Amino acid sequence: MNLIVENMLKIFAILLMLAGGIWFLQGVNILPGSYMTGNPQWTINGAITVLIGVGLFWFANRKK
Repeated sequence: MNLIVENMLKIFAILLMLAGGIWFLQGVNILPGSYMTGNPQWTINGAITVLIGVGLFWFANRKK
């Protein structure tokens, strides 16, 4: 994979992890202030999004 694509994947993966982390924290009622606060569905959605981001980051960093 070329360097530009690898870096773009890493940036996208980090954004996924950040968004998923925010969703998770809102779902478990730590970050208040939206309709997602206290909703267990957003806890699940956030955890899945974080895992996808971690997997994508791992894929972009793997050695060939």
